[in-house]
Amino acid sequence: MSKVHKITRVTTPSFPPMDELKSYLSKIYQSEVLTNCGEIHSALEIALCNYLGVEHISLMSSGTSALMLAIKSLNLKGEVITSPYTSVSTIQAIYWNNLKPVFVDVQKTDCNIDVSEIEKAITPETSAILPIHVYGNPCKIDEIQKLATKYNLKVIYDAAHCFGVTKKNKSILLSGDISAISFHATKVFNTIEGGAVICKDSKTKKLLDALKNSGISSETSIAGYGLNAKLNEFQAAFGLSLLGCIDEKIENRRLATLLYKTNLKDVDGIRIISTKPDVKYNYTYFPIFIDSSIYGVTRDALFDKLTNENIFTRKYFYPLVSDYEIFKQYKRIALKNAEELSQNVICLPLFDTITKDQIHSICKIIRKR
Repeated sequence: MSKVHKITRVTTPSFPPMDELKSYLSKIYQSEVLTNCGEIHSALEIALCNYLGVEHISLMSSGTSALMLAIKSLNLKGEVITSPYTSVSTIQAIYWNNLKPVFVDVQKTDCNIDVSEIEKAITPETSAILPIHVYGNPCKIDEIQKLATKYNLKVIYDAAHCFGVTKKNKSILLSGDISAISFHATKVFNTIEGGAVICKDSKTKKLLDALKNSGISSETSIAGYGLNAKLNEFQAAFGLSLLGCIDEKIENRRLATLLYKTNLKDVDGIRIISTKPDVKYNYTYFPIFIDSSIYGVTRDALFDKLTNENIFTRKYFYPLVSDYEIFKQYKRIALKNAEELSQNVICLPLFDTITKDQIHSICKIIRKR
């Protein structure tokens, strides 16, 4: 088989219109303000609140710092129940807060934390649950909240993948006590690097704004232990100029996702996560799961075959974070589903400028085995 001429990466960042970006950069030059929550930063916070349907948002320098400070704002102690099927950044945020992660299994259907497993892991040391909306698929938020209320636990959502995702016309970012989202270049919406915390009230927003400013709440007072985690004006300008065309870019991703599904729907041994009618998705990733006993080829063999054709996919999430040496010390309850998913997942290339020809070429290789 001949090589695909153009290298196809697993993702390509979304870019705003150059003229739009230049107009914001001109304002930055005129203001001579580069950071410390200037005019462009404030404008992006307001615009994101309006777009996402939330009331309080605090921009951060990364999704990791957003999650770290979201947890810090809740003043937790002890253990946090979470999933091993996630980015290492999720667990680093728990670890950084001197908390102990407790790993429980996930559901095979959507890769999200299995609520029935959470209750088994609750002890007197448990202070919170930290679920991940994996690939932008909403967790069972009502069931999780019911369990949290029963045991008086906080709920922090890792919503890194959830830009614009809604359930029953309500932003998924409003779930739980607090949510953290990523604006990394690999995400649907990006500020090159960046992230944000979505909270429920102005008091928490004020605390988060202080924590991302090294804890400084005024010239003479400190609100707590914080970080320098501010988003600068150039990054805010990139995000603000991108926001105006993000719906078009998400629509392109939706059409690409549909084309993948059409091409792969009848391939035995390949499973695609099903969608739910009450959820508005952002089509952030396109994972497939390989059953080698049916498909006839292992995940790793398919990964290598695609790589040889200049098609770069990702085994996302592999390995499980619970398998990293530094995290093996922490408690876990049987992780059978998570282990199986991690061993069989491939995320195929998906971005707003991917072409039909690229998708057809990728699917042709997958179908041929």
